[in-house]
Amino acid sequence: MDDRRTELVAAARDLYDEKGLTKTTVKDIADRCGVTRSLFYHYFSDKDAITSAVLDDYVDDFTEATQLWNENRTRHDVEGALRDCIKMVRRITFDSSRFRRMIASNENASLYLDFLSRATETLAAYVVDTTVQDYKQFHTVEIDHVKETFYVLIFGLVGYLRNNPEVEDEVLMGIVAQTLRLDL
Repeated sequence: MDDRRTELVAAARDLYDEKGLTKTTVKDIADRCGVTRSLFYHYFSDKDAITSAVLDDYVDDFTEATQLWNENRTRHDVEGALRDCIKMVRRITFDSSRFRRMIASNENASLYLDFLSRATETLAAYVVDTTVQDYKQFHTVEIDHVKETFYVLIFGLVGYLRNNPEVEDEVLMGIVAQTLRLDL
């Protein structure tokens, strides 16, 4: 990715966290980077386009956290991996980023759904390509439509956590284990 484009996305992300999405203008973003608005428009057609790039940045954060979880999980410890995964999902779901909290508000419901759909699609594909393949080496995968099941599970889990932040990890672990028919 072009360095200037990356700089603009980082500036937008920072400004969205500082001022909020609706109060941040294209001029604010350009000024933060020390560029003209015409240069901004060279990279992005409008504020929606850069907001989409910021969403992609947050999806990358989710993916990195999932990769880190996957790399650090203890092989053959399905229950431990599940416990750590639930903690990771909880941490990501309640990230302190103002922008992430803002897109979860009712006024920005379509933006939140767009973000959650992108993140879920990426994470489901990653887990199916890595973690599920590892699991298959030692266990039978007893579900059909594996990627689709993970998509629905991740999407639902994040939505449920947002509405029920006090739910105990053991309840979430049970839901995941039952849904995936995990051999614990």
